[in-house]
Amino acid sequence: MLLLRPTVIARQALKVSSRKYATETGQLRKTGLYDFHVENGAKMVPFAGYSMPLAYGDVGQVASHNHVRSSAGLFDVGHMVQSNFRGATATQFLEWLTPSSLSSLNPYSSTLSVLLNEQGGIIDDTVVTKHADDAYYVVTNAGRRDRDLAWFTEKLAEWNSGENAKKGQVEMEVLEDWGLLALQGPKAASYLQAFTSFDLQKLTFGTSAFVPLEGIKLHVARGGYTGEDGFEISIPPSQTVEVATLLSRSPVQLTGLGARDSLRLEAGMCLYGNDLDEETSPVEAGLSWVIGKARKEEGEFIGAERVREHLKNGPPRRRVGFVIDAAPARQGAKIFTGDEQIGTITSGIPSPTLNKNIAMGYVKNGLHKKGTELEVEVRSRRRKAVVTPMPFIKPNYWRG
Repeated sequence: MLLLRPTVIARQALKVSSRKYATETGQLRKTGLYDFHVENGAKMVPFAGYSMPLAYGDVGQVASHNHVRSSAGLFDVGHMVQSNFRGATATQFLEWLTPSSLSSLNPYSSTLSVLLNEQGGIIDDTVVTKHADDAYYVVTNAGRRDRDLAWFTEKLAEWNSGENAKKGQVEMEVLEDWGLLALQGPKAASYLQAFTSFDLQKLTFGTSAFVPLEGIKLHVARGGYTGEDGFEISIPPSQTVEVATLLSRSPVQLTGLGARDSLRLEAGMCLYGNDLDEETSPVEAGLSWVIGKARKEEGEFIGAERVREHLKNGPPRRRVGFVIDAAPARQGAKIFTGDEQIGTITSGIPSPTLNKNIAMGYVKNGLHKKGTELEVEVRSRRRKAVVTPMPFIKPNYWRG
């Protein structure tokens, strides 16, 4: 059967990520909802340096995945790093660290972006929300916490001691121990609306607002990692359990990392450490769209030289999606055309929604076109792999 042993599959994928993101002491961090998860029957596993829920009770990964696609699920994403950047030159500073056009972003609008190293490789992917020209809310990955915070600290010191400081300094505030919940699925909006006087229909995909929720004013952003309509809700530490309890009543189900991984892959979303790393440029990763139009030509940002070279002449490889025959391909599986290896799989699962084996990976430039037939080595056998556009499922984002 195509969907055989999904929980084992998810656990294997998570083991790979866990090894990459072990903390220096080897001790796992906990989100503010750790006890809440245990009380609700969660199977806790190491992920990105944290102890996180894989699944809850006897609800399997596929059932949990399907519930998010048909109803609503609640995810603890409080392991992510939430930060505020403030100051007169905050826009210019973040446009130096990323290739995105933040100056043209409307207040309370968000964009996916990337932090780039000097060689144009991706230090991390991030969501940047503009509150005002001098105030931004930035979410980065838990597994890149130490690398990201060291990078921010180094670059802030450089920025604030240089010519830019004459126009105003920039400060960073890390929201330590704050909660972050993702409520995702087609019934997410109607469920959340019952707890607030704010008209959620006005909150379209990629925008945010401070929303009163049962008397608590919280930062709510419309978006998510699943391809479904939904919200990401930032919560002060003292109120995280209260809000999680409120939002986890029927029909909402608590949802763990197993379903999160299959949902995000169907939605064509990258997982840092699998699909993105510091050797990969945003052009190779299929993320050229995060680079502002004007900035492709003249923007001054870290790593611009390699990015522009890839934009002009094409990158040596490209991230693509695949549908694979017979057996699912996992991270590290080799991709061939004839006897030549031309790439590697970075993520792969049996898709619960499509009932097909799907994957993403990198292939030599020129072999990335839709419909290109290649082969992937799975269990010492070659399997047919057809290049397929991503996302694999049609997104259901609320655009008004």
